[in-house]
Amino acid sequence: MTTKQTGTNAGDAAAKALHEATRQEERDVERAKGSDLKKGKDRIEERSRSSDGRSAGEKQDLPAR
Repeated sequence: MTTKQTGTNAGDAAAKALHEATRQEERDVERAKGSDLKKGKDRIEERSRSSDGRSAGEKQDLPAR
């Protein structure tokens, strides 16, 4: 049995406003940075790097037994 979830007008408006605010913030950051932010897979990899400079994938590589 499934339940169909429908959005309310207020919820749809809030989601649209949040999406637009996020897009505006990204444009502001790109303007201040002087270049575009990375997108897709490159962005995920960039954000996954911690202070030690290793990505999440590098940390998950376990030594062979």
